[in-house]
Amino acid sequence: MAKYVGAHVSAAGGVENAPLNAAAIGANAFALFTKNQRQWVAKPLSEHSIAAFRANLERVGIRAEHVLPHDSYLINLGHPEPEGLAKSRAAFVDEMQRCAQLGLRYLNFHPGAHLGKISETECLARVAESIDLALDAVPEVVAVIEITAGQGSNVGYSFEHLAQIIDRVQDKARVGVCLDTCHMFAAGYDLRTWEACDAVFTQFDRTVGFRYLRGMHLNGSKAKLGSRVDRHHALEQGELGLEVFRYIMNDPRFDDIPMVLETIDESLWPEEIRLLYRLQESAGLS
Repeated sequence: MAKYVGAHVSAAGGVENAPLNAAAIGANAFALFTKNQRQWVAKPLSEHSIAAFRANLERVGIRAEHVLPHDSYLINLGHPEPEGLAKSRAAFVDEMQRCAQLGLRYLNFHPGAHLGKISETECLARVAESIDLALDAVPEVVAVIEITAGQGSNVGYSFEHLAQIIDRVQDKARVGVCLDTCHMFAAGYDLRTWEACDAVFTQFDRTVGFRYLRGMHLNGSKAKLGSRVDRHHALEQGELGLEVFRYIMNDPRFDDIPMVLETIDESLWPEEIRLLYRLQESAGLS
């Protein structure tokens, strides 16, 4: 089974460094921010950085479809207020354009939050409209909605929320989903046993569909099941356990997509990547 595992690596000093940082930890997939994730505006990517990124990606042998860029944390595509919504939409289009310049296929994002000012249903509708506007503005790049832990007023914490957004998006070929194991667990999806994983991913397939799965975030959880608290942990620590990762690594439905560690200790990333491949080899032995 073809699994592509990496981590969310640094792009400090230029986006062109991210493929090299991924290769250094033994990754064959990775995530990155194409700009500072805590600022609204960034200077445009230089022609040098764009060319060097593409060259380094080829040099390390990682395919563009195994890179899962993440947008700025400031963006809220379901913002309840016109000014905040317009600002978020403009920033999201800029992020999509940066991905297109780098030759990348995906842009991963948290759907948004209602901030207690509109209903969840209204917020989800705004997210879908925001995606439509971005897809119209930028060709080819796929908008990849990340499931959330449901912290605060965030939407997108259930398979039903993801399905509602996708149902409203016009171009269904250019919308997808990223499942984060920590977020799912915190949102109430029990992933601690093989049988529980079977049930959860059957529910996902029935509600959303594996055809929309474009990436995974592989994270342990500091918080308990259903806590709605987004606190990542190392794979072998916390409340989640390893069985979900064994399940994912041995299920062909997770083949050929970027699977990205966002665990809390980056010094462990090389070992965690090796651990995941060992779990693939040891299926059924525990």
